[in-house]
Amino acid sequence: METSTAGATSRDLLHTSQYHPHVLYNRVFAITYTLAIFALLYHHALALLHSPNALSICLFIADIILGFMWSTVQSFRMRPIIRQVFPENLEKSLIRRDFPPLDIFICTADPYKEPPINVVNTALSVMAYDYPMEKMSVYVSDDGGSQFTLFALMEAAKFAKVWLPFCRKKNIMERCPEVYLSSNHLQCSETEEIKVMYEIMKTRVEYQLKRGKVSDEYIFSEQERRIFDKWSNEFTPRNHPTLIQVFLESCKDKDVSGNCMPNLIYVSREKNSLFPHHYKAGALNALLRVSAIMTNAPLVLTLDCDMYSNDPTTPHRVLCYLADASIKPELGYIQFPQRFHGINKADIYGSEVIRMFICNPMGMDGFAGPNYGGSGTFFQRRAFFGGPPTFFTPEIEHLSPYHIADKPITSEAILQLAHLVADCNYENNTAWGTEIGVRYGSLSEDYYTGYQLHCNGWKSFFCHPDRPAFLGDTPITLIDVLNQNKRWSVGALGVTISKYCPLTYGVSKLGFLMAYSYAYYAFWSSLSIPITIYAFLPQLALLARVSVFPKVTDIWGWLYIFLFLGAYAQDCLDCITHGGTLQRWWNEQRMWLARGVSSYIFGLAEYISKHLNIGMQGFNVTRKVFDEEQKKRYDQGKFEFGVPSPMFVPIASAAIINLLAFLDGSIHVWNSGNVEELLAQVFVAGFGVLNCLPVYEAMVLRRDKGRMPIKITVISTLVAAAFYAAASVFI
Repeated sequence: METSTAGATSRDLLHTSQYHPHVLYNRVFAITYTLAIFALLYHHALALLHSPNALSICLFIADIILGFMWSTVQSFRMRPIIRQVFPENLEKSLIRRDFPPLDIFICTADPYKEPPINVVNTALSVMAYDYPMEKMSVYVSDDGGSQFTLFALMEAAKFAKVWLPFCRKKNIMERCPEVYLSSNHLQCSETEEIKVMYEIMKTRVEYQLKRGKVSDEYIFSEQERRIFDKWSNEFTPRNHPTLIQVFLESCKDKDVSGNCMPNLIYVSREKNSLFPHHYKAGALNALLRVSAIMTNAPLVLTLDCDMYSNDPTTPHRVLCYLADASIKPELGYIQFPQRFHGINKADIYGSEVIRMFICNPMGMDGFAGPNYGGSGTFFQRRAFFGGPPTFFTPEIEHLSPYHIADKPITSEAILQLAHLVADCNYENNTAWGTEIGVRYGSLSEDYYTGYQLHCNGWKSFFCHPDRPAFLGDTPITLIDVLNQNKRWSVGALGVTISKYCPLTYGVSKLGFLMAYSYAYYAFWSSLSIPITIYAFLPQLALLARVSVFPKVTDIWGWLYIFLFLGAYAQDCLDCITHGGTLQRWWNEQRMWLARGVSSYIFGLAEYISKHLNIGMQGFNVTRKVFDEEQKKRYDQGKFEFGVPSPMFVPIASAAIINLLAFLDGSIHVWNSGNVEELLAQVFVAGFGVLNCLPVYEAMVLRRDKGRMPIKITVISTLVAAAFYAAASVFI
């Protein structure tokens, strides 16, 4: 399959698409592997009919869930699409003055976890897009209402007047100041002068954060004084009024070259403990309303505060699709993959997540399109207001995606209305969060919103250029990685256990394979069941000298071998095909196992406890700042276990059980010659030991601050002993 702009010649092509070359192989393998799964389940059923026991039942349940989750992954492999765009041909069909206005949303929430200087770098990188400046508006949502973030943007607005013309003059690609100025750039007096200015700005911003208050010596006008006077002793991240501050206005502010500047607006929606906050989804909806009042651009980019632009021509790639009249009416958004900088060579935490951010979106692109990834996404604004054939009328005319915002953004009437729609109780008795805007009801607002947009009839495209469009920070401590995955699993569960479950509501709206793709994320947490079973039960049975697998020489034993090797080989092939390495794949699958016995279990427990009113789920911002020792250990490829987290207990307990079972089982098999019956369990235990090598190192060999806390080691040892004692009685 290959598609292109209708009626275009090769010189006029804006985009093409074709099936991935592995499509046929994927389909043949899926059929073969599915038959093998059914054969395994048949074997389980026969065994249970003849001699039912708790071990066999648990393994049967584990294999059913693993088989189901494997089948959901296959939906991504049925019709993966490779797309290509040709921005060099764009000016032939769309002259620059016809570029649509663009609103850019950047979200931040905590200046101590998301440093303001990072927010500044992200904002400056997109302000420097190769795009008509008078058509760009950058909105920064500060959900923490921090004076430090506001001060940082005030400084950024001043620096931008020098930085933007410098980027255009030098035609540089890395338009994030921190990245470019710390690289091996071309040395010249102008660059060094810019670097000095940036370092001064950075020092000022970081000094305010360290001091705990914006210093009077850095406030140079009465207007700036009035801005910071809004912060009082009662002002908290969860209780404060609406704050909207325009730092740059395109029609008035010019850079040092005399050219227009993009609009730069700081927004902190009103917070009150009496009203739900809806976390990031609520912040994005507030930005949708405020931006509608001020600029109402038809094209909207959502971006995390640490995800800076790595290519100034990225909007041109988006326009290659929007300039095609045949696809624009149903195109809701274009998703770029999340890519990261600073990942260590081995990617020990599997942070690149090639399957989630590249393989799966490419697979969904063969149906209705990739899911919304939460960052690096260009939306058509009207996609937030109902399906393509219909239009949900907002409560006031100014919020309509077709309203023309033609008044100055600093006019009193516009600012008053913008403050009104950012109030914390504005959404009461409205369709915001249900029919309009980013959807509420899940901590994973990106997953849920993309799912709802697709159900409403919108399509999406996956744009994966060779040069990453955006680069972001990634967690470098294990606890942050696990907490992030726990939040994702809790958010997905909120959709799974609702009337919008992909297997029911989704199938009726999207068709089976597209809905099945969403089901993969919806049922993520269920993987905790089979992974935990296989992490403990075969090993405990081995210690009790009880065989749970067929003999390795038996045909059913060969079936297990095929299922194990087939799944891992296909996953490895996907990873390497999409730019990974064998070592990175190994670490990613190891983290898959670690998440299964930790973050998925705790996510499931948190969701259940919340609905039983035992506890409350919360939104935890992933830290984007780390001390030098942590960074050094991460760069050396050492796991960070430095905090006594309960999520480390099942990981360490599994490591202990697997090591004991492997050593004891190996000795028994060697001495008794009982190879055929117990070899499979020895292999499973050995595979667990191989995956747990960093855990053993952290528990026994290391003496740095990133080692496993002694408290966790002791608790895990007691848990492992309790499991062994229970196994001696019940197995």
